[in-house]
Amino acid sequence: MTGGFQPDPAELLFLPLGGSDEIGMNLNLYHYAGKWLMVDLGVAFGDDSTPGVEVLMPDPSFIAERRRDLAGLVLTHGHEDHIGALPWLWERLRCPVYATPFTASLARRKLAEAGLAGEVELVETPLPGRFALGPFEVETIGMTHSIPEPSAIAIRCAAGTVLHTGDWKFDPDPRIGPVADREALEALAAGGVLAMVGDSTNADIPGETGSEAELLDAFAELFEERDGRVAVACFASNVARLHGVARAAARAGRDTALVGRSLRRMNDAARENGYLLDIPRFLTEDDAGYIPRDRLAMICTGSQGEPRAALARIADDTHPRVSLEAGDTVVFSSREIPGNEKAIGRMQSKFAARGVEVVTEREAHVHVSGHPARGDLERMYQTIRPRIAVPVHGDARRLAAHAEVARACQVPEIAIPENGAVLRLAPGPAGVVARVPAGALAVDGSRLRPLDGGPVRERRKLLHNGSVAVTVVMDGRGRGLGDPMVTATGLYDRDEAEAFDALLSDCVREAVGGLPPGRRRSDGAVAEAARRAVRGAARAEFGKRPEVSVHVARV
Repeated sequence: MTGGFQPDPAELLFLPLGGSDEIGMNLNLYHYAGKWLMVDLGVAFGDDSTPGVEVLMPDPSFIAERRRDLAGLVLTHGHEDHIGALPWLWERLRCPVYATPFTASLARRKLAEAGLAGEVELVETPLPGRFALGPFEVETIGMTHSIPEPSAIAIRCAAGTVLHTGDWKFDPDPRIGPVADREALEALAAGGVLAMVGDSTNADIPGETGSEAELLDAFAELFEERDGRVAVACFASNVARLHGVARAAARAGRDTALVGRSLRRMNDAARENGYLLDIPRFLTEDDAGYIPRDRLAMICTGSQGEPRAALARIADDTHPRVSLEAGDTVVFSSREIPGNEKAIGRMQSKFAARGVEVVTEREAHVHVSGHPARGDLERMYQTIRPRIAVPVHGDARRLAAHAEVARACQVPEIAIPENGAVLRLAPGPAGVVARVPAGALAVDGSRLRPLDGGPVRERRKLLHNGSVAVTVVMDGRGRGLGDPMVTATGLYDRDEAEAFDALLSDCVREAVGGLPPGRRRSDGAVAEAARRAVRGAARAEFGKRPEVSVHVARV
């Protein structure tokens, strides 16, 4: 069990299990009258600090143990950091899932791939729309973001009303879908808003976030000026960017191909929900090879340096159908997610070394964010006028910046929760009333494992300190038979192996030989003595603390 915390039925509580202290892995819980409501269930992506792990997600153990009291899961929009954990974690929750039609299309595809298509109660909700979940009345309010149908969630109960913003910005010309529903926001504010739980991603950036429409002319000019192929890397979910790039390419006399499976899936979901119908069908990767280089634009997955995505394979010249060469251009039409800078930089260097021009938002106006900058946040607070500001969806720096904005807007109370902190919103002043376990799970091959335990933790240690395997052969009376055998990995160079293997072997022999006779007959005592000897010698010689495994053989 995750602990004995028992919520007071009269209290309206907010509990993030993911998405606070970080960007990604969103899992938010609200409690009232004995029932829980979940908002979003997302993933984050591994980096150099998580060897062998590409996908991370919040540990849902707290709410999984209380799933009988879980009224449902509401998805704010279709980005991976908000829906990506659904196929992995739903069986632990087994609750109905509510989503707008486009988001439901994406969720349905994910569930089908996981073999859950017939099991999950997936309820499509209109935008705008209202429905009841236990003691909560939920209203979806249309916003703008970098994906169709982003919705803020108004959560009403007898203790008060909360606006959970999801990811959003105010875009006067989003290209795909309507503008944010300011009338609904104003109507919500007129009824009084207890708390706003809000996006902090760009809270440290002054001014207002630009409009998606601003990019059309910039991309058209870029396509017109280049003679070779132009590949645009962006998030597959940014349907408005797909639309804008395709229109700009057509203006410059280029056809547009999609390169990457997730782009094709997103295109299919968009078209089945009525989006992208005013542009021609995209070409396939197979088609791209038949189009003259100066007549082709490509949209590729992999803007964050993901090693198996299309752009990384093109950079390595291992993609089976698509290539870029000197005179071609690759455009990075996305922001660098913190932690991905090294992977992106390595990929860009590979292109530059081959004579491929690299264009980022530093060289041209090729990206606008989908999140609110300080000016947008100020407008939202001036509209909603909540009693409590709850910054989420950001690291500590961004959460603090969001709090500064709320304070400047004279919000009476500000509460910044950590993952696992139970925040009381009502009655009385906001404050943390309890803490529950919260952590991350890693997709390790085909299994989910705790990020800070087991094989993942061991690989982290191996990454930084190497490993040593030791075999000690002894007879039943505790006498050593031959020298201990030592094999080290990641500790020293091959040409040093003979000398240092011998050094470590000598240390083990001396440590084991120094044990009292009775202790030498204990495999555990021999293994511990050998382990300590190797770690001590490695620390003294190399400044490392390797993982040491010892096998004691008795003959």
